[in-house]
Amino acid sequence: MTTSGLPSDRHERLLAMRAERRFIDNADVEAAVVEVDNSGLVPLLEEFVHLSRGRRRTLQLRSLLVGLHLCTQTTSGKIVLERVTDILYFRIAPRLRARLGIREYEDHDQGFEAAYAVVRRLFHAMKDAMDPSPLPSNGHLSREQAHDLTAAADTDDLAERERRLALFTEFLLDASVRPLHNLLAKLAEVSLGVDATPVRTFSRGRRTHGPELATDPDAGWYVREGDHRDPDAPVSDSMRPPPPPAKKGKGKTPVPKKKTSLKKRYLFGYDAHLIVTRDAEHDAVLLDDGTPNPEVLPALVLGVALDKPGHRPAYNGLKILNRLRERGYKPGYLAGDRAYNNSEPDEWQLPIRALGYKPVYDYRADQLGRQAQTDGAILVEGRWYCPSMPEPLINATIDLHAERIDQETWIKLIAARRSYRVMPKEHRDNDGYQRMMCPAEAGKAQCPLKPHTLGRGIHLPLVDPEPSPTGPLKICRQRTITVSPEAGAKHWQALEYGGPDWQKVYFRLRNSVEGYNGYAKNPLAEGIEAAGSRRIRGIAAQTILLAFQLAHANRRKIKKWLDTLALDGERPRRRTHHRRKTKKPRSWTPTGHLAPAA
Repeated sequence: MTTSGLPSDRHERLLAMRAERRFIDNADVEAAVVEVDNSGLVPLLEEFVHLSRGRRRTLQLRSLLVGLHLCTQTTSGKIVLERVTDILYFRIAPRLRARLGIREYEDHDQGFEAAYAVVRRLFHAMKDAMDPSPLPSNGHLSREQAHDLTAAADTDDLAERERRLALFTEFLLDASVRPLHNLLAKLAEVSLGVDATPVRTFSRGRRTHGPELATDPDAGWYVREGDHRDPDAPVSDSMRPPPPPAKKGKGKTPVPKKKTSLKKRYLFGYDAHLIVTRDAEHDAVLLDDGTPNPEVLPALVLGVALDKPGHRPAYNGLKILNRLRERGYKPGYLAGDRAYNNSEPDEWQLPIRALGYKPVYDYRADQLGRQAQTDGAILVEGRWYCPSMPEPLINATIDLHAERIDQETWIKLIAARRSYRVMPKEHRDNDGYQRMMCPAEAGKAQCPLKPHTLGRGIHLPLVDPEPSPTGPLKICRQRTITVSPEAGAKHWQALEYGGPDWQKVYFRLRNSVEGYNGYAKNPLAEGIEAAGSRRIRGIAAQTILLAFQLAHANRRKIKKWLDTLALDGERPRRRTHHRRKTKKPRSWTPTGHLAPAA
């Protein structure tokens, strides 16, 4: 212990902080104040953040938010409350401190500790008002205690806190993309990529079946394979779809649960569900002068939600998408990994289509080929086709994986499917129902069941319908059929799987969200995957701190993009990093890209 009553290591850390202290430029403080005032966060928080007892608050929410914002600017996006205290009380000019209503403290250990207590108390009051978890952090709760606290919790109160936390992250991220609001508003539609990326928490994981929870009780183990859920956790069993019922007279032998080795466990933390916007219609190709196209916006994150790894991907993604729709973003294409489109249709596919989004998916090997049927039309890898489409076209992707055909043949077969596609006759109505037209009636094929479609030329394929004792199918008897939104809902998508448009949209969106994950995980910048970049435990604190990191990453991306633009004939302030010539894209197949011709 030192003469100030602090542990020696704490005293040394404060001395080191004072030694490197520099005043923050007044212009930067003014900019932070404007940023906070324009974000709308202060009136939002004042509705529900209250100190229940004690003396009058000496630090206002507005001032705390300014300090948090300035901390991200000086630490590459990371927030440490010690640094926030140092900024607010000792690195801002006295005039601006007085304007923000920040009282003065003596610049010694006791003075710093008193100021730090004020900052910490207000931050935790803000965090507690938005905490959707019934479990307290920083202690090792027994499993019985955790069960009792969860059972006794007020679910309506927790739902309200979850709503507050979602609003907070929404306002914060919305403020970070404010410079591009006008450009985003001009877009006919905003296409999005959704993905869950693992982030560590500042806590050591405990054994799944151990007697105690970790000091961050809301986190979980991220597993490198499968759906990323810890298969040893009891809660994950309830999240998995039920097994199909056993046939009568044939009891199903129970399969022993497979334990996951520690080597396969990747980290203890959360899944961060990110929604990233990207121009799905254009690549970020440089102009002739080597500068970026100002009409193609950079990839930016618009929403975030945390949860245990592998849990409720559809719920978390849909929660963000609902808020984006309410904020006025026009829905466009939506691409996510298989964790999302493997959800139940009522939880993901139908709600996102009701919001106006056009899903674009990839499939597991066991989901390829024929997927559903309605009124005779068959769903093959996400699109509706004629029931008499030849089997080699239906099973093209299955045969490719089985190495019965090569990649070039697969590309030709996928292209040949277009002549058999059931075509839309009308737009969908408000309930999602749509009139669809037989491909022969649409002039894409010829069918002997409809003689008026014959004799159109050898360039159109001749359908060979299979005879049936019950007569032709409904789509073969009628010009059109009505397709409900529930028909094939789990696998339906807006573009032909594997086609040129699908490749462009799907990979642009997926690559953008994966690229943003790597951008924000850069250890020299925000380092969002590292536990040390967010040193306060609990899902609410982790979400708040992560949202500040992502907002900083957005600002960093926007600034870099603006600095590389050549506007009004002026030279850009910095050079773009895309200096290599873009290679001609190769044809994609599910088993790899096609080798270029020699």
